[in-house]
Amino acid sequence: MTLVAAERFVRAASLAELRAAGRLVVHIDRHAICLFADGDEVYAVDNRCPHMGFPLHRGTICDGILTCHWHHARFDLQTGGTFDQFADELRCFPISVSGDDVLVDLSPQHDPVTHQRKRLQDGLERDIPLVLAKATIELLDANPAGVDVFRAGLDFGVLRRGGGWFRGLTTLTCFMNLVPWLDPVDRAAALYHGLADVASDSAMQPPHFLLEPLPGRGPGARRLAVWFRRFVDVRDAEGAERALVSAVRGGATQRELADMLFAAATDHRYLDGGHTLDFVNKALEALDITGWEPAEAVLASLPAQLARAERMEEANAWRNPVNLVALLEGTVGELPGALAAGSDKRGHWDDRAALVETILDGEASTIIDALLDALRDGASEVELTSAVSFAAATRIARFPTSNEFGDWDTALHTFTFANAVEQGLRRSPSVELLRGAFDAATSIHLDRFLNVPATRIPRPAPDADPEALLLELGHLLDRQQQVDEAGQLVASFLGVGGEPAQLVAALGSALVRENRNFHTIQCVEAAVRQHQLLADTGDAALPLLAATRYLAAHATTPRSQRQTFEIARRLHRGEKVYEEAPDSPAAM
Repeated sequence: MTLVAAERFVRAASLAELRAAGRLVVHIDRHAICLFADGDEVYAVDNRCPHMGFPLHRGTICDGILTCHWHHARFDLQTGGTFDQFADELRCFPISVSGDDVLVDLSPQHDPVTHQRKRLQDGLERDIPLVLAKATIELLDANPAGVDVFRAGLDFGVLRRGGGWFRGLTTLTCFMNLVPWLDPVDRAAALYHGLADVASDSAMQPPHFLLEPLPGRGPGARRLAVWFRRFVDVRDAEGAERALVSAVRGGATQRELADMLFAAATDHRYLDGGHTLDFVNKALEALDITGWEPAEAVLASLPAQLARAERMEEANAWRNPVNLVALLEGTVGELPGALAAGSDKRGHWDDRAALVETILDGEASTIIDALLDALRDGASEVELTSAVSFAAATRIARFPTSNEFGDWDTALHTFTFANAVEQGLRRSPSVELLRGAFDAATSIHLDRFLNVPATRIPRPAPDADPEALLLELGHLLDRQQQVDEAGQLVASFLGVGGEPAQLVAALGSALVRENRNFHTIQCVEAAVRQHQLLADTGDAALPLLAATRYLAAHATTPRSQRQTFEIARRLHRGEKVYEEAPDSPAAM
């Protein structure tokens, strides 16, 4: 809604004085205004460049265009319109001349929230981080929940990135999931990181042109699901997309849509190193945040990834020296019977610890048998997969730094995949998706040598001070190679009764000050979710310990992205970023 106000003209200067000087800076009602006399015309503009606040009275006018001398942003003096989208429109004040008096109208010109929504779109379209940071800060001031900001990034990413759902949209959803845990000062930074990754990931991509659903009254959801899986199986992304959007438009329920997607994502083994199923889960979580109104466009971004993903039956490690794919495929027919055998025992299964140990240390066939036995003994789909997720987190918690650095990602992929399977089963349990739990356990088995020798789980220091440890965490992550030290800190903090929510907020703060690292963001978000699910159990601390070790292994970074955000925040506060602070080293 545009704000409309009566004209409010205030005397700014003498016309004769302005013509003699050429330009004048006046301060009226908390406005710093620069008056220009250019030929026969008189102009009044905000003296702060809308890009980074440089004083425009130091600029140059040529042929009606005002150029800021800091980054050379150019503005039409008549309208304030910019020729450089990294800047913004310059505020112009209407002028009235009465005798020798120059009068300036200080009435509001526009609704700032509406303007920042447009600037958010500009930043996404042109991949301009500072514009995204400034818009995010302003919009979260107006609506701290941030759902409208998240929705803008989601809508842009699913339509702009022709290759389908990928890194940027996953980053954005991970950060939105973390927002409720973060301190207010870090929430805008988290969403800025997500939006900037969407813009970067979409840049130079062809757009995604949505397919229309089948004409007329199409088949029901069940038949469309069969077709969808068949199209994915033969890598026909277009056919799969049309079947999926037809199901959405035809009124398929949220559960029916989730089951279609999860079944296709587990028809083949551990697609794309676990990423594909995680992307499906994140797309569904994104719709939970925004509401399911944009389901057609959001879900249509998934078939390309599902159809094109690498399948582990195509990978040597899953075929040799043991044919793990054959073992897993032989298990599929046993799942319904195992679930039926355990149905009368649901709620009484208590062998979680033993199952976790088997998953971590057993041979592949032993692990598969143990999973089937757990189902027969009454473990639910979620209970079974929770044990698998915990075993995957343990690989990271016990990951020794003697490994090759890139192997952190191997363990990370297994953990985020297992977490996605678990979240999916909590949403919509099915035999098809349960296959993913067996894939995840098999991947944990393949990762076993990453825990040789296994780093011990640290014991809490009994006399630790939780507040001091939280302060120390930030300093610890200012240094490289502090993996074991960070793990010890978390064990001590939680072991002496430190508040887990404070630790999560501190981890989030440390995460958003680093340059974006996709896998680290995934790890922290999945660990927080696992911690939340295991609250009030003896297992709740381990996921946070694992995430802290992973974050420590990937810190520190140059932190240039945080610098951009801090500039935006200083500009929002009205600071003069082009001047050194009085106590800064450069000013001494």
